[in-house]
Amino acid sequence: MYETKDNNYFSFVRKDIAPLLPSQSAEVLELGCGAGGTLGWLKAEGYAGHTTGMELCAEPAAIARTRVDKVFEGDVNATMGQLPLEGFDLVLCLDVLEHLVDPWETVKRLYGLMRTGGTLIVSLPNIQHYKVVLPLLLKGTWQYKEDGIMDRTHLRFFSRQSASEMLTNAGFKISDCIDSGYNSRRIFKFWKFLLSHTSMRDLTASQFVFRAEK
Repeated sequence: MYETKDNNYFSFVRKDIAPLLPSQSAEVLELGCGAGGTLGWLKAEGYAGHTTGMELCAEPAAIARTRVDKVFEGDVNATMGQLPLEGFDLVLCLDVLEHLVDPWETVKRLYGLMRTGGTLIVSLPNIQHYKVVLPLLLKGTWQYKEDGIMDRTHLRFFSRQSASEMLTNAGFKISDCIDSGYNSRRIFKFWKFLLSHTSMRDLTASQFVFRAEK
């Protein structure tokens, strides 16, 4: 199913996570590292010492090997057993958990791979976004697409609450969250007030980016 994805899908650099990053991490792991762009950027900017990536698809994994210190190719859960326990200071799961059959178990296993005080950064698409819930509510439409929240390769779907519970139930403590897509400057005063003071704000957030600690 990933063969139809264009190169941008695997090469996008997630600089938006910069506000959530520790100043420096000796050992960094990324699940679904794609072509290694984000890990390469972290190392170039001094955020990362040694980098390890895990990638399912062969072509982007081959490119990642030119940018990442060590790359494991294959299914995440099948290769996690090769990683050292309590070996990582920073772990990235950027738009990857929604592609897994059992992301809850994966997050629990990640807890064991991280050192005490380590940071986990997770980004997940928000299934409560109005572009998903309004067509479902008004038309009964649940339409998969080539990208975005309803990407046809997504196996699991999360709201803010269910994403938070996945992290806390694994033992992590959430310390911050960035809502991507929400921009109060574009909202009329009434909606700005409403969306800023109730859970309806989540209707305009396309993605949640969590920072959590072990």
